[in-house]
Amino acid sequence: MQMKVVAKTAVNLGLMLTSALFASAQAPSSPAAQPGLAWSPAQSIDMFAFPKNGQNADQQLKDESECYGSAKQRTGIDAQAPPPQGLSEEEKKAQQQQAVENAPQMQGGRLRGAARGAAGGAAIGAIAGDAGVGAGAGAVAGTMRGGMAQRRANAQSKQQAAAQTAAAQKKAEEQLLLQHEEGMDTFQRAFAACMDARGYSVK
Repeated sequence: MQMKVVAKTAVNLGLMLTSALFASAQAPSSPAAQPGLAWSPAQSIDMFAFPKNGQNADQQLKDESECYGSAKQRTGIDAQAPPPQGLSEEEKKAQQQQAVENAPQMQGGRLRGAARGAAGGAAIGAIAGDAGVGAGAGAVAGTMRGGMAQRRANAQSKQQAAAQTAAAQKKAEEQLLLQHEEGMDTFQRAFAACMDARGYSVK
């Protein structure tokens, strides 16, 4: 009886050991153990380098790393830096609001309208036989017209100030992006020149 128990236990242990070995053999190897997964400085700046003289992967990685460092040193450009973001939406709105508040505003439109209206009304009133009544009526009408014209002119001035500020903000953002793209182009050319000197075709 004891021999059967011992034999059964041995069989079970053997099966467990076999299963463990099989699972271990089927488990994927870690990324560090797989070849060809090294970081490529060339690809990090959207370029591809191809050896022309049979350089192996280790040599190519060394050359790419050194040329990347050389390009950074010569150009003063950090190719890993993110593109400039410019102003936030809150900052843009604040600038536009400030421009609206500082927009030139017309003053005295009501008084000028009243004077013009009074003069016109007096002339009409004189024809009708009562220049004073005509002047008073003309002044009231002129005040209303002058006030409306002033409000329209001031509203247009504010809208124009906000639109000009928004256009200036957009232009500044475009300029920042253009400078970033030009910097990346300069960096890539410096990297490519270094790699070409070391026997690589870079695209």
